[in-house]
Amino acid sequence: MDPILSILVPMVLVAVGYTVGAARIINQGNEALVERLGKKHRKLDAGLNFVVPVIDRIAVEESTRERVLDTKPRQAITKDNVSVSIDAVVFWKIVDLDKAYYNVEDVEDAMKNLVLTRLRSLIGEMELDATYSSMDYMNRTLLEHVAEATADWGVQVVRVEVQEIEVPESVRESLEKKRIAESEKQAAIERAEGEKEAEISKAEGTVKSLQLISTALREQSNSKDVLQYLIAQRYVEANEKLGESDNSKVVFMDPARLSEAVTDLLGDPESPISGQSHGNGSIRPQDQ
Repeated sequence: MDPILSILVPMVLVAVGYTVGAARIINQGNEALVERLGKKHRKLDAGLNFVVPVIDRIAVEESTRERVLDTKPRQAITKDNVSVSIDAVVFWKIVDLDKAYYNVEDVEDAMKNLVLTRLRSLIGEMELDATYSSMDYMNRTLLEHVAEATADWGVQVVRVEVQEIEVPESVRESLEKKRIAESEKQAAIERAEGEKEAEISKAEGTVKSLQLISTALREQSNSKDVLQYLIAQRYVEANEKLGESDNSKVVFMDPARLSEAVTDLLGDPESPISGQSHGNGSIRPQDQ
């Protein structure tokens, strides 16, 4: 073999091996950190990059895309001493890989504990019923708290959402019974109010009807006949209703006796219409 080739071939092989060993491909959406002799050296962006073999090493390669951190359910105590199970989901992304890698040991675990600790504190400030109507408030408060705490971690917390608040089955049944009892109580109150208003309206209607009848009788010369007619009409209507009822009973009443009772009523000096004159329709006291 030619001495020159015997020298060039190993050199070419070494160069190829060095190039292959030094080349690093970073996928789109990722970033990487290079350490040289154990110290932070530089950051690699997406694409083909070269490092010095043996001296340099890829310390970490992470995605810079938005990701989801789902926390496991944890127990918390509400202000009214009800134990609930809560969990939340965090949407976040890395914006500074240097800080995310060197400023915190495990950024995901740190955020998870931070969210759950603050969430427990929020639950402890509310009664159980208020927690279900305060989800938006808790989400905003958690986002502000986590964003402030992670400012030096090189991450951006996009949003935090409380997924579910679960109560024990026994507590759920007790709350359901309480809601049913409150609904029945409210319904009873509304029903009583309605019946009260109906009775008042009925009484007002009766008073108004009596006033109209009294006025009409004073204006009529034959008020006795009119009153007899009205009572007879009521008598017929009452018997018709008795006949339609499933539990109807037969009531015997002598119309003659009814007429005599009406005559006695109209002839009673205490009657409001007994002093009426049948001659010209005017009203004057009965002669003593």
